[in-house]
Amino acid sequence: MNQPPVMDYLVITASGADQVGLVDRLTARILDAGCNIVESRMALLGGQFAMILLLSGRWDALSKLEDRLPAIGEDLGLAIIHKRTRPPERKQPLVPYHIEVVAIDHPGIVHSLASYFARQGINIEELNTETYPAPHTGTPMFSVNMTVGVPANMHIPTLRGDFLDYCDSLNLDAVFEPVRA
Repeated sequence: MNQPPVMDYLVITASGADQVGLVDRLTARILDAGCNIVESRMALLGGQFAMILLLSGRWDALSKLEDRLPAIGEDLGLAIIHKRTRPPERKQPLVPYHIEVVAIDHPGIVHSLASYFARQGINIEELNTETYPAPHTGTPMFSVNMTVGVPANMHIPTLRGDFLDYCDSLNLDAVFEPVRA
């Protein structure tokens, strides 16, 4: 009986000046090396295009790509960092929750939220932020969307209430709800 090949994993972080076709050219090089994109996050931040990619492949395909990355970065105008990884190991079951926070923009919002969840022993699994002008007034607003992994043994109603009280004390409007599949 044939066993599927064992897959290894590589995380690539790349950023460079935004240009049309950048994703096309990078993903062609990844495919050419025999690797597969498992997960990715890509965004235009200022004038820079930033990418985080989780790749899978046989060890030799990933090694081939790792050897080529300096030349790929030079050719595409990208600063590239890479590291071998493995699927996350969960020591305990986690329940994913979605958090949305909106407030008038001011320094320290992300830090305050990160500190709150760290004190609770809750891992932030994904976090996105943006600023935008409020309708009608143009006041600078700040929005945070995140997914956290709440330990299954944690009392969710208490956590949710404490978190919303914390946000109220900082004048942050917040939503705390389970992730919907």
